[in-house]
Amino acid sequence: MSISPQLGREHRVDIPQGAISYRDCGNGSPIVFVHGVGVNGDLWRQVVPRLASSHHCVTPDLPWGSHSIPLDPDADLSLPGMARITADFLEALDLDNVTIVANDTGGAVAQALVGRHPKRIARLVLTSCDAFEKFPPTPQKYLEVMARSRLLTWIVAYTAQFKPIQRLPTAYGFVTSRAMPPDIMRSFTGPVRLNPGVRRDFRRMLRAVDAKYTFEAASRLPNFDKPALVLWAENDKIFPRDHGQRLAKLLPQGRFELIAGSRTFIPEDQPDRLVTAIEDFLASHPTE
Repeated sequence: MSISPQLGREHRVDIPQGAISYRDCGNGSPIVFVHGVGVNGDLWRQVVPRLASSHHCVTPDLPWGSHSIPLDPDADLSLPGMARITADFLEALDLDNVTIVANDTGGAVAQALVGRHPKRIARLVLTSCDAFEKFPPTPQKYLEVMARSRLLTWIVAYTAQFKPIQRLPTAYGFVTSRAMPPDIMRSFTGPVRLNPGVRRDFRRMLRAVDAKYTFEAASRLPNFDKPALVLWAENDKIFPRDHGQRLAKLLPQGRFELIAGSRTFIPEDQPDRLVTAIEDFLASHPTE
């Protein structure tokens, strides 16, 4: 689970699929941050404090492998199911006029979310993320095979605690320019290693991965006629730049920008540039 106090106090909310831990801080229109697989709310620890001066920042630990509360065993963890979980989280907190800010696999979840459950969402910010055929991205495709075996999943989860393994392209090596702090990496890699229920959720989610869902999510984006910003890492080694450009074109009010000096995890590599881009976007498109 997330450990960063700058994200605010920790809370727990029940949804139909189980329970979600989250942190929140600030006041104003809500921003909900959607992370990807193998990380949690700590991804946003350098972004939230600046935005919380004028917005209510909500940072869930979504059940994508670095969460602390296992879901119900029959929870749907396909991409549409992940979008449903996120929508149910928004509903459980009764959040309206929400700005979604998403990264990595969370960007694919956000695409499915605005296509299937757009009611509570006023604005969308996608940062480098899974889309189209890159679901999962090439360096992580082995995880689909791993997820067929409990033993292999445990071995991968166990070895992910070691820094040399973390910096491999098949782990976290391609998503940041530098190694992330050890305490943050423990936050990301500990739950799947130590909690059998989290490991079960992780396996079930990976076994449900199918690019048909990302193509379906993209096909629904033209229906989301609300302000949208697509921010792509200039040095992304996983997700091609043209995917971001395609997503921006599919969104009726979409705009595309590059973030210099960053790989996929823009909140980690370039938090200040990311915050500036988000602040400019929010100022240009105020909610009612």
